[in-house]
Amino acid sequence: MPSSKKQYRPNVSQFLALCGRNYHELLRWLPAQIELGQSYVVSGSTAKLEVQLVENTKYTQLIEIRRPLSSSAHNYIKQPKVSVRLYHDAQLAEVLSSQQIYHLLPVYDYPNPEMHQTNEKYQMNAFLSELLIIGRQIVIEDE
Repeated sequence: MPSSKKQYRPNVSQFLALCGRNYHELLRWLPAQIELGQSYVVSGSTAKLEVQLVENTKYTQLIEIRRPLSSSAHNYIKQPKVSVRLYHDAQLAEVLSSQQIYHLLPVYDYPNPEMHQTNEKYQMNAFLSELLIIGRQIVIEDE
């Protein structure tokens, strides 16, 4: 018996537009000179984010963005973090992993055991665009 539920199809142009906006916003955050493994803080009026350069190649960079928590919150909440790959040749930024999701698939069947939404990858990239609103003042910290 055929299913009456319509299969989800991602809107690729909408996804690429979101990744392009995230890329251009992240360029504001990236210092011109940064070394592999170096961290810096992006702070705004409401929050602070820690950013670390994890990988640096000719056409791409991999950064990890973490939201620091108070010492009492560490007992109850995992530190929010996302890994983002910046593709400089395509001018796109894509979330590769977030929290306990170590590899985001383009589309998930629904329902699924992990309870991911069918458009989980799009939602993680939309979440990144919300994180990027936090601030534009960059303070580089050496580790």
